[in-house]
Amino acid sequence: MEINVVNLRNLGISFNAAFQRGIGQAASYYAKVATKVPSTTKSEEYGWLGKIPNVREWVGDRQVQNIMSQGYVIKNKDFELTIAVDRNDINDDNLGLYSPLFEEMGTSTMANPDQLVFNLLSAGWTTNGFDNVPFFSNAHPILDVNGVPTTYTNTVPSAGGGPSAPWFLMATARALKPVLFQERKPFEFVARDRPEDENVFSRKEFVYGVDARHNVGYGFPQFCFGSTEALTPANYGLARTAIMSMKGDYGRPLGLIPDTLVYGPTNENAALQILNAQFLVGGGSNIYWKTAEQMNVPWLS
Repeated sequence: MEINVVNLRNLGISFNAAFQRGIGQAASYYAKVATKVPSTTKSEEYGWLGKIPNVREWVGDRQVQNIMSQGYVIKNKDFELTIAVDRNDINDDNLGLYSPLFEEMGTSTMANPDQLVFNLLSAGWTTNGFDNVPFFSNAHPILDVNGVPTTYTNTVPSAGGGPSAPWFLMATARALKPVLFQERKPFEFVARDRPEDENVFSRKEFVYGVDARHNVGYGFPQFCFGSTEALTPANYGLARTAIMSMKGDYGRPLGLIPDTLVYGPTNENAALQILNAQFLVGGGSNIYWKTAEQMNVPWLS
């Protein structure tokens, strides 16, 4: 192939098309459990996480609810993936292997938010949320019905040291989901493919890549129960009860209904038994049959 402007432009279009095919073929999980939040600067503050708003009877003047009681900040990070195409491969029309590579670039691009979201959940026993305790903790601060500080839990065990890979039961139907995916700049396909570019002159490589700016953080702990205990019907039932019993400040029930069970490959058989089997082994009805949507996530192991 002759290396000229027209051929290089067509080659870049072909690589971009393969990249887009990879995006279209990739499975993505994070949108079910994470709220996408647009970002306009290098970091965003989520002070409003400190207050779940509550309607009150209007007696006297309005009471403005303070939503800036916390200082939870998510800083955007840069992400990139770059592929170099040797000039000799273009000259020799040896390009058959590159199309699958660019498809894999698209697949990897789609997987990046998933990896960030589910790695963050897995780290929830050691990484703090907006309330300055680990996201999965038995010591989340809250005010009881009388306004007295107390605590609540969204995990068993509290330290995440059980025998199982982590699994999570979530309430995902509300506007805010358990995780925040903060997007500053989506992935964009770019090329350095002019013959006079430094990478071509010095290394005889035409370079194509994608880059983005984003990050993840935690939402309300009440919306997610995490465990590293065995995924059994008893522990699943405990998690359901915990979420449905969650309250906001001053004892206000949040009205949460858990709807999604998130687990990794090693917990698949247990999850299928709990949610897909209408009858128990040995007889009797399974009271948890179809009580939640299943999400088998490959990054939870």
